[in-house]
Amino acid sequence: MNAVADHSSLTPISPLRHDWRLAEVEALFELPFMDLLFRAQQVHRAWHAPNRIQMSTLLSIKTGGCPEDCGYCPQSVHYDTGVAREETLPVATVVEAARRAKEAGATRFCMGAAFRSPKKKDIERVGEMVREVRALGLETCATLGMLAPEQARELKDAGLDYYNHNIDSSEDYYKRIISTRTYQHRLDTLEAVRDAGLKVCSGGIVGMGETRTDRAGMLVTLANLPEHPQSVPVNQLVRVQGTPLAEGEGVDSFEFIRTIAVARLLMPAAQVRLSAGREQMSDETQALAFMAGANSIFYGEKLLTTGNPDVERDRSLLARLKIEPETAAQTQERQVGARQAPAAGCC
Repeated sequence: MNAVADHSSLTPISPLRHDWRLAEVEALFELPFMDLLFRAQQVHRAWHAPNRIQMSTLLSIKTGGCPEDCGYCPQSVHYDTGVAREETLPVATVVEAARRAKEAGATRFCMGAAFRSPKKKDIERVGEMVREVRALGLETCATLGMLAPEQARELKDAGLDYYNHNIDSSEDYYKRIISTRTYQHRLDTLEAVRDAGLKVCSGGIVGMGETRTDRAGMLVTLANLPEHPQSVPVNQLVRVQGTPLAEGEGVDSFEFIRTIAVARLLMPAAQVRLSAGREQMSDETQALAFMAGANSIFYGEKLLTTGNPDVERDRSLLARLKIEPETAAQTQERQVGARQAPAAGCC
């Protein structure tokens, strides 16, 4: 009989850990699928409302022309993908999009710009957007590339809630998909964001040809940060013609769900966000992702420059599953730290 790894420390009330070893996380990935989901669901119920999903909307406020060579990105100037370079949107246009998102049920609005690193004028304009969007009662997030510490502080002063900067993959695999910035550059930005008092949104992409060890390594990096990211987006690669990663084998759906589940086990307090790639996912795959611990989706608008399921399909799926969208009041409650400890008696 094969020996069974001891994961008794993964009870729902286990303390948050920042000392995960790669071998431990690989062992989690190796668990029987149903055992892994059961453990993840236990932890999820201990830390979060089990039948509630936050609805988020992501708007590209400045599209195309990015000097980085990320192998998955249609906005890179290095690849011919048909994505036109556009100037930064006017503040009024962004605010109107945020208003529509709120009317459609979103409580979180993320603004993404194809910058390597924003300039002073960019930070000032985004700061104005943040103030206006927050005035609507929405949680705010921005993803603008690399940030210097003073830029992170300016965004914090403007009222930004979250800053997104994904690490994409493991440090070992990273150099195979990006050459114009280093893994340390990513970590430096996360440090600047964290030190400024902003909430960190950082995750990665599954399906770029990486191994399970790479997926485990990515999650180890995130879980062993001085503070767990409050938001962990897990993306499934959207293959775009013209990019180096346009061809290749897609990731197995069960492997994607395993990644969600392990993220939930390692970072129990985080919002695990089912992000890019949902357009290609079946309703059943998405339902398994929610069972594994995903408790946020992006819907409405386009997910930067790739498609996203339409609002009505999402509403229908949640209704069939009897999952309720998180309300603005519930988002605000979570923002002020009301759920920073496990809920008593839920498991």
